[in-house]
Amino acid sequence: MARIPLDPPRTPLIRVLEWYSKRAYGKVLEPLMAYAHHRRVLIGTSRFELSVARWKKLDPGLKALAVMTSASAIGCSWCVDFGYWENRRHGMPHEKLHDVPRWRESEVYTPLERDVMEYAEAMTATPPTVEDDLVDRLRQRLGDERLVELTAMVAVENLRSRVNAALGLSSQGFKDSCDVPAGASR
Repeated sequence: MARIPLDPPRTPLIRVLEWYSKRAYGKVLEPLMAYAHHRRVLIGTSRFELSVARWKKLDPGLKALAVMTSASAIGCSWCVDFGYWENRRHGMPHEKLHDVPRWRESEVYTPLERDVMEYAEAMTATPPTVEDDLVDRLRQRLGDERLVELTAMVAVENLRSRVNAALGLSSQGFKDSCDVPAGASR
């Protein structure tokens, strides 16, 4: 249960964000409604997220696994729920998303994906436990530009997940709409 009301005053800005959120995601995103209690946080976060969405150097699948690993490690059920839905929408296999919490035991990941997930987990630990050999492997396979984007994405997800978890935002039911058998009409 949210630790902050999710019904901020309905200003023109909030009405526009609600409209956009429903149009883009099918429902109003609860983090938006939590941030709406502080106009500058809401605007700053929204602008930042629009900028982050334009980072395109890193493979989207690797980015998704890094973000999901971080969210899972923190325990943000809202982020895991939304991430599952968003990444299924973009074609990521169910098995890869489902196995994120147990990625070390799963056989569905490539060696590079495992390194990315290990890196995300190590960055998310408090204090971070990133080791030089892991960074060296990732630099060799991704290059500096993609490694920096990976690092920034994990840091962004840490921000999202920690805010959402602290405010008590939990699963909003996005994943439920993904569990339609293949070939079924919506």
